[in-house]
Amino acid sequence: MMSAGETPAPAPLRLTSSTAGDIAVITVEGVLDATTRQQFADHLDQAGTSIILDLAGAVFMDSRALGLIIHHWQASQAAGGKFALIGVDYRRAKIMWITGLAKVLPLYDDLDAALAALA
Repeated sequence: MMSAGETPAPAPLRLTSSTAGDIAVITVEGVLDATTRQQFADHLDQAGTSIILDLAGAVFMDSRALGLIIHHWQASQAAGGKFALIGVDYRRAKIMWITGLAKVLPLYDDLDAALAALA
């Protein structure tokens, strides 16, 4: 039990995958930071070149995670794949707005909007 004034430990990272046609849909739940970077990188590496990354469950994202996302977005484009981010929330992913990448990355509200845009 926590005492008054203590904050709960950050949620561990949980990554799940499904598919929508030929596109891997990766759902992120938890923290994307230095402690979960390798787990996130390994999961993205296994996803292929067409990815929709659902960040609605991400409670925090640091610049390392954003770097991985940029890397996979660029690799997807170079390989002729498809890439989209959904469920991105400013409060939990401020780094995208601070860096200006929210204006560049393919952001969509939900899976249906992303699939329609990628069709």
